[in-house]
Amino acid sequence: MNSEEFTRLVLDAEPTLYHISKSILKNDHDCADAVQEAIIKAFGSLTTLKNPEFFKTWLCRILINECYRICKKSSRTVSYEEYMQGESAPDAVVQNTELYAALMKLTEKERLAVVLHYIEGFKVHEVARILKIPDGTVKSRLSKARAELRIFLSEEEYNLESKPHKCG
Repeated sequence: MNSEEFTRLVLDAEPTLYHISKSILKNDHDCADAVQEAIIKAFGSLTTLKNPEFFKTWLCRILINECYRICKKSSRTVSYEEYMQGESAPDAVVQNTELYAALMKLTEKERLAVVLHYIEGFKVHEVARILKIPDGTVKSRLSKARAELRIFLSEEEYNLESKPHKCG
């Protein structure tokens, strides 16, 4: 694989990489750092990719590892900006939706499976390969996540309906 093909494949995968990083990391700066580091690491170890048709799943696995590394590192410190301003939310529209709030209530493992399968469109066996878990575990996490999302979203709907509506 040459550098032009690598660049094309990375650009094609960019939205997926952002969604995956956002499902693990909350800060957009950390997401950007994770994606950038994953791309650099992937390019540096391109010779280890055995099957080019699995490039996207390979890159996603590198990204997930990088996100976990950043999570571990950042869990020890809080920046002054985060302390003074609270957690930054540049994509405020997404973060204020009921669905986003419900997704964030899921465990990280469930949330990652949901993002990979339902949002990014990976098949169950591809999600299993990315996460290095059995297909049955992916199905179990998706099933549990769907059930929890139904509960979270119905609670949110109930809370919205129970609030008095102001007219005019």
